[in-house]
Amino acid sequence: MAQYERHFTGSFQRLLVYLEHEVLNGSVTVSREGGTEMTCGDVRCVVMVYERYSYLGKNRLTLTVTLFGRDDDILLTAITSGGSQALFFKINTWGEEAFLNKFISQVEAYHP
Repeated sequence: MAQYERHFTGSFQRLLVYLEHEVLNGSVTVSREGGTEMTCGDVRCVVMVYERYSYLGKNRLTLTVTLFGRDDDILLTAITSGGSQALFFKINTWGEEAFLNKFISQVEAYHP
């Protein structure tokens, strides 16, 4: 498992649309597997789960992205998981790290 967190100030919807586009266009094997959106008063939370094939690890792995925001204050968390072929413990995390590093570069390129 690899994890990344970041704080933003700006438009929740604009960031959401940007991330969805970038992740889905970041790899030919990526797909959106599910997600949910919740609001409670003026607080909004969106969870998106993506999956892709790792050529290096020869397996599939996931990226879960959570956006949590109120007004123009946004928190982002991204967690990758999967990617090991071991039965009892994880012996490689290359795919997870590569998926997350690609996502981080996409996030860092975002300009509100």
